[in-house]
Amino acid sequence: MKRLLTFLGAMFIMAGSTVWAQEVNSSATAYGSSSGEDGIGADGADWIPSISLDSRFSYDRIVSGDSAGFGGDGFWLSIDGKIGKHFSYSLSQRLDMAHGEDPSVFENTDWLNLTYEVGGFSFTAGKDVLMVGSFEYDAYDIDSYFDMNSMFYNSFACYQWGVKSMWTNPSETTSFAFQVTNSPFAFAPREENMYAYNLGWYGAWDSYESIWTFNMLEYAPGSFVKMLALGNMFYAGDFSLMVDYIMRGDKVKNMFDDITLNIMPSVNLGESVRLFAKFGWERMGAELSYDIWGEYLSVEDQIAANEENTAVLPAYIVPGEDYIFYGAGVEYFPLKENKSIRLHAAWTSNSYTKRHALNVGLTWKFDLVNAVRYITRKVN
Repeated sequence: MKRLLTFLGAMFIMAGSTVWAQEVNSSATAYGSSSGEDGIGADGADWIPSISLDSRFSYDRIVSGDSAGFGGDGFWLSIDGKIGKHFSYSLSQRLDMAHGEDPSVFENTDWLNLTYEVGGFSFTAGKDVLMVGSFEYDAYDIDSYFDMNSMFYNSFACYQWGVKSMWTNPSETTSFAFQVTNSPFAFAPREENMYAYNLGWYGAWDSYESIWTFNMLEYAPGSFVKMLALGNMFYAGDFSLMVDYIMRGDKVKNMFDDITLNIMPSVNLGESVRLFAKFGWERMGAELSYDIWGEYLSVEDQIAANEENTAVLPAYIVPGEDYIFYGAGVEYFPLKENKSIRLHAAWTSNSYTKRHALNVGLTWKFDLVNAVRYITRKVN
């Protein structure tokens, strides 16, 4: 904890001293200027990082039970910036989780990476999101609704250390990426010598976006889960439709036995309101050699855990049974100039527990750099 507090303090001091230097330097661009040169170095790069504290608070209630109450859904430190013309960095650090027996601050790090870009190529090293072709999977936790997500999203160990290379065409409509990370099935990643190999295609046009990947995930030395994930997003005016399909298997012939399907339509009503709904279907085969949860319980133990479970989501998806989940919600952005504040209300249910959940809450993103700029300007 002391290391984390020291790190945060150093970042705030750096941000403040940088802004102070700009304000007292007569050649610095005034805050709020439209010239676009504030913080631009001699090499043309913007050296002032984007630093924000992002949080979400909500009221949860299981409609068919007595479970209800207020609480926090997450608290993150987010930092993004550039070092010179070709290097950029990104950090997302959770501030709402205990380390447990692991004293490393990296246990709560979602990602921490450095990227080198030249021409249409980029090379990234550090902790990152393991590439999976799904728009549900691609959404960050602060923008997701836990009870409305697939069990794959909620269970998969997506943040892994590794390296990635990417090429993007000149029109920026197509990118191909190859990534090697520690395996999400490894309990001791630096000791077990197991990896994930991920090949991805990203497409972006006016009416369609894609995230397609083929993944080889090592669940035992020399044994791999083969996964094909096809994420699709269609646009028509203010309407969008997400269609994700993921198939997995330890053998090619049983990849259709372990699947996740997501369909999510949404519509924007002006710039302030978004309505959305979601339908999903998951199924796990009975003859699989791996376990997404990494616990390898018997079917009897999984059934018993589901019977004892009092939450909206089941404890496990029992092999051979269909899991259907669905919900709907609304998001409201009260500020016209940005979307730093969001109000939401979401209802969810599923075919396993048949319980209904209601989540009403507030999300806000506090821009530390602009706050320091504003305070420094007032002081001067």
